[in-house]
Amino acid sequence: MRIYLQTPVSDERPPRFYHLFLQEDLLEGWTLVREWGFQGSPGRIKRDHFNSYDGAEDALLKHRDNQLGRGYRVMFQQGAQPG
Repeated sequence: MRIYLQTPVSDERPPRFYHLFLQEDLLEGWTLVREWGFQGSPGRIKRDHFNSYDGAEDALLKHRDNQLGRGYRVMFQQGAQPG
């Protein structure tokens, strides 16, 4: 699953982005990767490990909801829980 969020464009400064995605790791777990910053410049990255897909997906959705509450908008969303 992958979600890309962005703040509205303004004349004062570049929009901010927040990118969330899940990666399966080699130890049968999942990693939630979060990247954020100003559009066009290097962002900060944080990775959190989870033992299950459900736990990682719940955390991803929680971070998405937090950012939506801060004024971000979903620009792109891809994927769903594996079958």
